Amino acid sequence: MLQLLAPDGTYGVPQEYAEYGEIIANLSEFELTRLYRDMARMRRFDTEATALQRQGQLGLWVPAIGQEAAQIGSGYALAKNDHIFPSYREHGVAITHGVELMSILKLMRGVNHGGWDPEETRFHQYAIVLGSQVLHAVGYAMGIKLDGKVGSDDPENDLAVISYFGDGATAEGDVSESLLFAAINDAPIIFFIQNNQWAISSNVADQTRVPLYKRGVGFGVEGMQVDGNDVLACYAATKIHMDNARGGKGPFLIEAMTYRIGAHTTSDDPTKYRDELEVESWRAKDPLARFEIFLRRQGIGDDFFEEVVRAGDELAADIRSQTFALKTPGLENIFDHVYTEPHPEIDRQKAWLLAYEKQMGAHE
Repeated sequence: MLQLLAPDGTYGVPQEYAEYGEIIANLSEFELTRLYRDMARMRRFDTEATALQRQGQLGLWVPAIGQEAAQIGSGYALAKNDHIFPSYREHGVAITHGVELMSILKLMRGVNHGGWDPEETRFHQYAIVLGSQVLHAVGYAMGIKLDGKVGSDDPENDLAVISYFGDGATAEGDVSESLLFAAINDAPIIFFIQNNQWAISSNVADQTRVPLYKRGVGFGVEGMQVDGNDVLACYAATKIHMDNARGGKGPFLIEAMTYRIGAHTTSDDPTKYRDELEVESWRAKDPLARFEIFLRRQGIGDDFFEEVVRAGDELAADIRSQTFALKTPGLENIFDHVYTEPHPEIDRQKAWLLAYEKQMGAHE
């Protein structure tokens, strides 16, 4: 397993991973502190969103606390043209690619129809159906190759795709089919598994007999395992293999070993199936804590960390006020984006619904 930053904040590059260490050696102070800043921002956003759901402001929330390193590290390793196909927990990757955080909250509140423009952000829509986005990602990657946008050594032309999914999704047939099609077509895609150890209430030990990074080998997709709580390892692994995919070397699979500290969603109670000692053992491997130690050893002082806390408080206050101010759209809005142009059948159904609402209102 690739680990550059140990839980106690010690940094070291194993000899067999020298090329990964070279990637980190080239990071500037700005790039390093940005990683921490956005990991902290992701956690503050996540904490506030959970509170908003508990207060009835969101229909549902999908926590990602504990997975900040895997998401922020990999997200910042991508090039400007790369496309991202997330599942429903990639709030941190969304941060790295300019998705407005209120768009995610509006989605979870049910007041919009998708939330953001995937062509503008290159961050595609959340996929609630487990593993379905992996098929979409492979198809997009195959299209990129057919369009000649791979292997030209032109950074303005070439791009690759990354698809995020969890350990539970690896049991879906869609993922196996995706690995097969990616392999036989040499598709420029990275499969990024966030192995957070639990698929709702099913532990990973009950899901597979082999490490998940080896799942692709039978299809011809090589893989590796990284410490998913080590932001530097996640950054380096993703950068190297996305560069390879963009250069025409085909697909690759990364398994990031991390942990879902919170619930699967706010509809879940993990105390029913998890041992608290297990949770505490993973808290000791916290991705932010180890990276803070590393940065302090690089000479980053209190002023920076205090500013990060202040920025987090401001973010929380801002999204709270915006969420409480959200208006519920009229029910007729469900017809607005069915077709790009007006359609008589849609008009008929909309008129029927409005008449029905008016009739029901008269009986209140």
